[in-house]
Amino acid sequence: MASYIGRRNFLATLGGAAAAWPLAARAQQPVVPVVGFLNTKVPGADPHLLAAFRRGLKETGFIEGQNVAIEYRWAYNQYDRLPALAADLVGRQVTVIAAIGSPSAPAAKATTTTIPIVFIIGFDPVEVGLVTSLNQPGGNLTGVTVLGVELGSKRLELLHEMIPAANIVAALVHPNTPAAETQSTDLQTAARSLGLKVHVLHASTERDLDTVFATLVQLRAGGLVVGNDPFFTTRSEQLAALALRHAVPAIFQYREFAVAGGLMSYGGNLTDSYRLTGVYTGRVLKGEKPADLPVMQSTKVELIINLKTAKTLGITVPLPLSGRADELIE
Repeated sequence: MASYIGRRNFLATLGGAAAAWPLAARAQQPVVPVVGFLNTKVPGADPHLLAAFRRGLKETGFIEGQNVAIEYRWAYNQYDRLPALAADLVGRQVTVIAAIGSPSAPAAKATTTTIPIVFIIGFDPVEVGLVTSLNQPGGNLTGVTVLGVELGSKRLELLHEMIPAANIVAALVHPNTPAAETQSTDLQTAARSLGLKVHVLHASTERDLDTVFATLVQLRAGGLVVGNDPFFTTRSEQLAALALRHAVPAIFQYREFAVAGGLMSYGGNLTDSYRLTGVYTGRVLKGEKPADLPVMQSTKVELIINLKTAKTLGITVPLPLSGRADELIE
């Protein structure tokens, strides 16, 4: 009888221990960090850029679904939604926020002073108050800058070199982008130095784009400079098609525009900038503080000319200009 009781107690103890094993195993599993991905665009837009961001994470040892999770928040190009989306990520206590697209960074900064933020923007982050300085950001923000707004004047010069007979041009600017006023002022200054008249037009919706191109015809604008903004980036194909349909020579920042049929592009390499943003996000996940990470400046610039579009528009590309191009699309 005693041996039976002892055996019964042993089995009960063994069963209790076995039941506790899964709990102990779960308790020992490391907590997976979470990246809050705050993006101005729509899901599925520019998949190669998202892939570049993930590639940057991987370079620092983080792979989505394995040792890091990503919470995606998309603003669908409605910038007024960004504060609520940022607040949602803060409420979920994500480890770090990747603020993708120029308007995302100010929205994230206004929402939290404690959660680290890694941004990618196309303007000077010091000028708009995101960081104290490029070398010593201070606070909880750092990130990557793409040469964008600073190149607006240069894009106007290149367009003028391509079509020197055009003395009236237009500039397309998103009115709600953080550097809208800077873009407009710089282009006006550059136009005066070139002896040109520039009309600044605004667009923030699909309907606005159709209105803008109808206005270009009324203004008899001989060319168009597209300003720096994520809304325009996601509509490279649409902008290129509208420019071709209305026979307007146009220049934009990114290669995607020229590939889609736009006449020219001149600006930074956006793919590499997204990769660098992923790298910085990974470094923050490893414990580095944004205040100690200098803002990286992506300085690679490329000039792309679509020769097929030039021919369609009846433009002869000047040899000096084609000779400086990094890529000629035929």
